[in-house]
Amino acid sequence: MHNNEITELTSLDRAHLIHPVVDYRSHEQRGATILVSGHGAYLEDAQGKELLDAFSGLWCVNVGYGQESIVRAATEQMRQLPYATTYFHFASEPAIRLAARLVELAPASLRHVYFTLGGSDAVDAAIRFITHYYNSTGRPQKKHFISLERGYHGSSSQGSGLTAIAAFHQNFDVPLPHQHKIPSPYPYRNAAGPDPQAIIDASVAALRAKVGALGADKVAAFFCEPVQGSGGVIVPPKGWLKAMREACRELGILFVVDEVITGFGRTGPLFACEAEDVQPDLMTVAKGLTAGYAPMGAVLMSEAVYAAIADGSPGMPVGHGHTYSAHPVSAAVGLEVLRLYEEGGLLANGVAQTPHFEEGLREMLSHPLVGDARNRGLLGALELVADKAAKTRFDPALKLSERIAAAAYRNGVIFRAFGDNILGFAPALCYTASEFELLFARLKQTLDEVLDQPDVRRAVK
Repeated sequence: MHNNEITELTSLDRAHLIHPVVDYRSHEQRGATILVSGHGAYLEDAQGKELLDAFSGLWCVNVGYGQESIVRAATEQMRQLPYATTYFHFASEPAIRLAARLVELAPASLRHVYFTLGGSDAVDAAIRFITHYYNSTGRPQKKHFISLERGYHGSSSQGSGLTAIAAFHQNFDVPLPHQHKIPSPYPYRNAAGPDPQAIIDASVAALRAKVGALGADKVAAFFCEPVQGSGGVIVPPKGWLKAMREACRELGILFVVDEVITGFGRTGPLFACEAEDVQPDLMTVAKGLTAGYAPMGAVLMSEAVYAAIADGSPGMPVGHGHTYSAHPVSAAVGLEVLRLYEEGGLLANGVAQTPHFEEGLREMLSHPLVGDARNRGLLGALELVADKAAKTRFDPALKLSERIAAAAYRNGVIFRAFGDNILGFAPALCYTASEFELLFARLKQTLDEVLDQPDVRRAVK
């Protein structure tokens, strides 16, 4: 791309394009980083710089860039039938087949699929379905929702209140009065200590206490991620998800698993629920469903929830819908992406490559900046601390995460540098051993460069 064109695009972006989750004025000063192409695990920017993507776009391009079979599936569907509504009893073949395939592959409790455009509106749809379910079954008082501190459930007007990240609340008047939180399981910083069973017991006790305080007859559902993504890649102990599911069953509240990030091979199996044979009442998915090649999300629900909604207003439509629900092009993409995970060997490759990822993260623990390394499958994080023994966080005034993101870009690698100095990684399932080697070489170079900055060096105990 020529410099004149880059200048023009940067100027147009500054003037007109609103970006998600940035300081708008800072973005205007900084300008956009324009990406122009991608292949496999790599991206190229407008200046021709090659970048190793260790974050799969936004935790979504699980199959890597440039998969020709997906492009073909989308092209053929666009040519044949670019749009079909699912209103008025209409449907298209790709949407029907994708719904059936998802039910085949998902936990056995989930029998019905409602398609959305992404994760945020999947969460929003789940909230609406749950509300309808309790009203339909004569329990209109069950309106309170519980989620986890550090949880992320999108940025819709209701889902953002289940989210527990400050930026999503500031000036948006959420959480709503009926949305409540319990502590994150967070092994590295858990008040119960590092013992896995103690962490599980503390979470179950916190859920029971919160339901007890609100009244079990007033609580609708508990939402959680199997691994908390945007909250800093918090990996609960194995057995935690199963224990929370059992607690919800005993308490008589719906158990909703948000697999928007963890689904489609990100943690090893196709869904993180599989690892513990967890059977949710509802599950939200997106991201890896189409690997980011087209917008799509979904809510999967149990027969019991579906039947109650279906029978809740006899002779009346269930008033929830989206123009692009079950979009045929997105569905065609989803079917081919699912084929690549299984027949294309990408799920198997992700599992085979996970030891390289784990080893690379663990080796970073010897770095002066790194206090914790954690992962489940190809979803991982490093937590940076000023004092390893005391787990002291860096002073926010240092703006360490911004320095790290800038240095990483210079060194040709992209990952997520969260504001509280947790570095998040979600490499594509197509990564090779040599690409993991390159990722960790570039990451070490990045951390070394930042550590060499005098004020950072002074801050480290």
